[in-house]
Amino acid sequence: MTSLSEPFDAPSPADAPTDRDANPQYVLPLVLHLEKADPPERTDALETSARAVLTLLSDPRVTEPDGEWAERVTAWEDARIRKVVRRARGGEWRKAAELPGVTVTGKRAEVRVYPPVPLDGWPKELVKLQVSGLELTDDPQGAPRPNLQVSGTDLEETGPVAAAEPGLPVLWLNPELEMSAGKTMAQTGHAAQVAWWRLDETQRKEWAEAGFALAVRTATPEAWAELLVSGLPLVQDAGFTEIAPGSCTVVAEHPALRG
Repeated sequence: MTSLSEPFDAPSPADAPTDRDANPQYVLPLVLHLEKADPPERTDALETSARAVLTLLSDPRVTEPDGEWAERVTAWEDARIRKVVRRARGGEWRKAAELPGVTVTGKRAEVRVYPPVPLDGWPKELVKLQVSGLELTDDPQGAPRPNLQVSGTDLEETGPVAAAEPGLPVLWLNPELEMSAGKTMAQTGHAAQVAWWRLDETQRKEWAEAGFALAVRTATPEAWAELLVSGLPLVQDAGFTEIAPGSCTVVAEHPALRG
């Protein structure tokens, strides 16, 4: 897996600087707990990554004016929005879990999200973590595929993924793009974030009280074409890795955002 720094632009007030690249640059680190013997499934990892981003954005350390992480999150959102996904196992994971942050669990996936750090100011416990990992699958039996290979974090969908429950927010993946799991985890995090920005305080509270329940699914080509013109939050990638600049990667369909 190549570098997973995935930037996109946050909404800005009218008097905000137009050149986000001129501001100090920060990155939001996410670490996936990835053990050889018990790896998570792909969709589980994608959904947990998105929920981790939402959990951090709603944390009182971010939302309160004098919150411990509020200033860093504001600085991060005033520049390019970057997320970096790495993986850790064993002692690496235990050390990473000791750093200030929040661990979010899915069915089997565990993702720890940290407050933003300067691009050149990573904690030493995270700097050494690899961006490559194990190949995983969405196995219909819930078991990892045998003979896992150490390569990019390429989590493949080999079995059918159940349809999302009615009324559940869905992050729809572009069916025409091939992305590594780490990159896709960053993209689903972006999609959750842009949906969060669109919601009012009451809607945010309701989503938080539901544990930020959501689903990640791949749209059909026909549905994707409709989603692109729906007015729902859309993530467009900067194109630094894996895909072309401006590629549309994810549409966030939250029931509250449907007209």
